[in-house]
Amino acid sequence: MPRHARIPAPRSHWLLLGTALVAVVALLSLHALALGSPVDETTPPGDADEVPAGLRAGGPVLDARQDAPVALRPRDKTLALTFDDGPDPVWTPAVLATLDRLGVHATFFVTGARAAQHPRLIREILAHGHEIGGHTATHTDLRAAGALRTQLELRATDLALAGAAGIATSLVRPPHSATPDALDDAAWQAARRLGREGKLVVQSDLDSQDWRRPGVAAIVANSAPPDDRGAILLMHDSGGDRSQTLAALDVLVPRLRAQGWRLDTVSGALGMARAATGAGAGAEAGGAFLVAAVGAGDLLAAVLSVLLVVATALAALRTLLVLATARVHVRRHRFRAPRQADEPVTVIIPARNEEAGIEGTIRSVLASDHPVRVVVVDDGSTDTTAAVVEGLNLARVRLIRQANAGKAAALNTGLAAARTEFVVLVDGGTVLEPSAVRTLVRHFADPAVGAVSGNARAGNRGGLLGRWQHIEYVVGFNLDRRMYDVLECLPTVPGAVGAFRRSALWRLGGVSPGTLAEDTDLTMALERRGWRVVYEPDARALTEAPATLGGLWKQRYRWCYGTLQAVWKHRAAVTEPGAAGRLGRRGLPYLLLFQVVLPVLAPLADVAALFGLCTGDRPHAAGFWCAFLVLQAVPGIVAFRLDAEPLRPLLTLPLQQFVYRQLMYPVVVQSVLTALAGARLPRQKLERRGMAFPPPRRSPHN
Repeated sequence: MPRHARIPAPRSHWLLLGTALVAVVALLSLHALALGSPVDETTPPGDADEVPAGLRAGGPVLDARQDAPVALRPRDKTLALTFDDGPDPVWTPAVLATLDRLGVHATFFVTGARAAQHPRLIREILAHGHEIGGHTATHTDLRAAGALRTQLELRATDLALAGAAGIATSLVRPPHSATPDALDDAAWQAARRLGREGKLVVQSDLDSQDWRRPGVAAIVANSAPPDDRGAILLMHDSGGDRSQTLAALDVLVPRLRAQGWRLDTVSGALGMARAATGAGAGAEAGGAFLVAAVGAGDLLAAVLSVLLVVATALAALRTLLVLATARVHVRRHRFRAPRQADEPVTVIIPARNEEAGIEGTIRSVLASDHPVRVVVVDDGSTDTTAAVVEGLNLARVRLIRQANAGKAAALNTGLAAARTEFVVLVDGGTVLEPSAVRTLVRHFADPAVGAVSGNARAGNRGGLLGRWQHIEYVVGFNLDRRMYDVLECLPTVPGAVGAFRRSALWRLGGVSPGTLAEDTDLTMALERRGWRVVYEPDARALTEAPATLGGLWKQRYRWCYGTLQAVWKHRAAVTEPGAAGRLGRRGLPYLLLFQVVLPVLAPLADVAALFGLCTGDRPHAAGFWCAFLVLQAVPGIVAFRLDAEPLRPLLTLPLQQFVYRQLMYPVVVQSVLTALAGARLPRQKLERRGMAFPPPRRSPHN
């Protein structure tokens, strides 16, 4: 694509990403509501000054749909059998099987969330001849809920039942409700609100207390009516192990029948028509959407759980790989004694608006303990970069000015001006250690080596952002380069500091402007031509990292997008022999797996762990997340030790997992989306602020 035809990143990516995040939160919230564990212990009743006379001594069913409320009771010697808090995929079918075997029907008061989560069970309850009642959507205590919350709970439950089975029900049992004599003012106001919504409020005379799991005998004793008056019995088919409930039914039902009791649904016990009616078409459509959304939430939660395991496994694989190869690299490096190279070196510095740091970069290069010459290519700077260079008036520094054409063009201009076989490319915000150039170029004693990567580290480490980038440079970059070096598939010689054979670059046609990651593109192109690319950890340099979140975003967006471009451009290396094949079959898969896939999975693993801690298996989720954190920390300690860096910045690593990683996640996602959309990003120039660095050591060549 021509340079003038560059397309900016589509802003729709932000909208898409934001929408996806909102959808994820909503779906996980629905799943969390469906997984809510009801607590059925009742609270003591409060004042009952507003409760109409007779209701507290009346029946367990309150009909407050009219101005004159009434309390209804099942007929004598009739027991309405009810089950709360379901449906449950394990225990509801077991209860249904037991009731079928005993030949009785019951009323199941279901929560809307669980009904939406298990619509098949709602249909199964109805198919067995039982009755459905509502139990709010989220098992909310309606005594403390206002009119709006009550409406929302009822509407959501109605939608769930309409979507699950196409029904509407007039029966509601408020969670935490008790016997009629415990009806207080708050419960009465809740009952009035339910009555205005056209609902019958079903309390209970008998509480089996099966949710306490007190033993079969205790459940049977709690369920026995004290006299011949009709009653409603409360039991549960969800909320934990219900094996005692099943066993109690096998004892209770035959015993009551032997005493002349009839067991039925609430409607049947009251002699009323069935509570369930057909839902309207609109309710069914809305309910179907709700059921689908809850199902999607369940699927998403299951996927996140799998991703937590996958991310942990990938982190473990990476840890084992980098630690094993780091050990090999250290041993090789310790005993490797490459022949010293005395040939002069040209250091090329592409500079655009680098006035803040260009002097420090030049002076650090001239302080090298190896003979160097410097070529600074001012790529159309709009600040005083060129004036700063000219003002230094240094004999071994040449300034070339050109109209802004991009970093690749500036590097090619520098290569054309160089008169040495070996060149070192350095960014304008980089400060070299005196020995960096010498330790880089000594590798060219091996005629198979075409490029050497230096050890770039963040120079501005103040504040959390600086420390986190310091960790990333030491761990994520330099430790990986040791591994790449051992496997002979190093994909990137960083633009901050790297050495090249000038003749090898010219055979490639110079630095290609085809990607935003010209350093990665150039390195891969060299390897595909058969050149070896090695890593020299002792060639240290400090580079200025972004000082703001905005600058970091732009830089990492460009890096990630440019890396994807380079991988796609050199994808044919997968099938090529020699050095190209090592890059294609070792370097590229690792690059994609651990610089694209794992950064995407890692925040999702955090979400899965957090979600698990809030709603699921806490020990399982906490164990995986802690293991994931350890697998991040161990390579960090090793990398810092290898680079002789103090370990103190690693204390911020746990916080980095929650903040920095979440920032990098949308960077990777947006880069992938931009690449898939086929858009091409313009280069984002990092704003330099300059770095303080120690005075350079005097070189004998100055």
